Amino acid sequence: MAAPAPIILNRPAADAAAGTAPRYTSALSAVTTLFFLWGFITCLNDILIPYLKAIFQLSYAQANLINLCFFGAYFLMSIPAGKVVARVGYKRGMLLGFVVAAVGAFLFYPAAAARAYGLFLGALFVLASGITLLQVAANPYVAILGPPAAASSRLSLTQAFNSLGTTLAPLLGSALILSQLPTLNTATSAAAIDVRAVQLPYLVIGGVLLLISLMLSRVTLPTITFAAEAETAGPERGAWQYRHLALGVVGIFAYVGAEVAIGSHIVSYLALPSVMGLGPKDAGDQVAFYWGAAMVGRFAGAYLLNKFSPAKLLAVNGVGAVALILISINTTGAVAMWSLLAVGLMNSLMYPTIFALALQGLGRRTEEGSGLLCTAIVGGALVPLLFGFIADHSSLRLALLLPIVCYVYIMWYGLRGSRPVMPAQGLHS
Repeated sequence: MAAPAPIILNRPAADAAAGTAPRYTSALSAVTTLFFLWGFITCLNDILIPYLKAIFQLSYAQANLINLCFFGAYFLMSIPAGKVVARVGYKRGMLLGFVVAAVGAFLFYPAAAARAYGLFLGALFVLASGITLLQVAANPYVAILGPPAAASSRLSLTQAFNSLGTTLAPLLGSALILSQLPTLNTATSAAAIDVRAVQLPYLVIGGVLLLISLMLSRVTLPTITFAAEAETAGPERGAWQYRHLALGVVGIFAYVGAEVAIGSHIVSYLALPSVMGLGPKDAGDQVAFYWGAAMVGRFAGAYLLNKFSPAKLLAVNGVGAVALILISINTTGAVAMWSLLAVGLMNSLMYPTIFALALQGLGRRTEEGSGLLCTAIVGGALVPLLFGFIADHSSLRLALLLPIVCYVYIMWYGLRGSRPVMPAQGLHS
């Protein structure tokens, strides 16, 4: 995540007089916990999709309405969330985000009791709206809590904890939720599934969200004040006029879409007789390797990004993802499984690298650019929906061609599209 343009961090007078920077350990810990929960809750959708697909006998496209409602909240709520944070402040914005997300988690209880798919989708949208508000409020803090020279390491740390959440979610989700699914997926067996298996996990999630909100309310966070901007002559230049930013928005859309499309269908893919023929729980356990590979890649990326060109690393990862998917499509058994799971390693550097490349040279437009990039997370809603449509009308193997298209674009963005091209001065003279 990138920090907004000019920020003044107001520190206690005693620290300012002494010329020392305080260590906001408690504040950073609270925000880092948020990134863990964000990853955990997001990845739990990979378990929820096959579970509700079996219960309600859904097609792949219908099951992907889960991703549409969850990631669609980023598209619909990012701008309103920004206005809320501007009005109430960052800390209150985070507190409100925790409460809204908790309400969404608690709504899973009546949704399961009523055995209504529409209520599940509504609960997911409320939950995701709260997370969107949390992201809009929390992102700037990661960059400013501590010495500026160590900002990159703090950003890498929070992303690693995000990946830790995505790694643990499939393991716990498959043990608590997918273990309740019958071996045979028929209408008769679906009617016998106890849909209440999702109630306890989401009640716990809601309780944890409220607990963290209570703890955060007792933490003193630094005050963020934006530096006054100098007057500029001529018409205003919108962030969209920066070509590398506009192309980066498409890159974030493609990356999130491809990553979620693959992660959401690993359980179904590994259940195919031509792949591994695994049951729901065993397949769900394997999802952890997909997200765990991303966690390992992010730790390694903190070192690699300081040694090699980020744009070239992005292109290499795009090529690697395409190669691995092609191997999976054209093989069977363990090779097909592990090559697809290894795509998670290629995903690891894509989000932070695209984000950073897209914000190059934006100056005071950095915050606006960050908002546009966050809105592009809606790719996690639309690409999986198209993926499911293709799978319904052909096969899961052929549907994997869609993420390949996304990764080819990311590869091109690393090689060409990420080169900064500023708005032409002559247009505004």
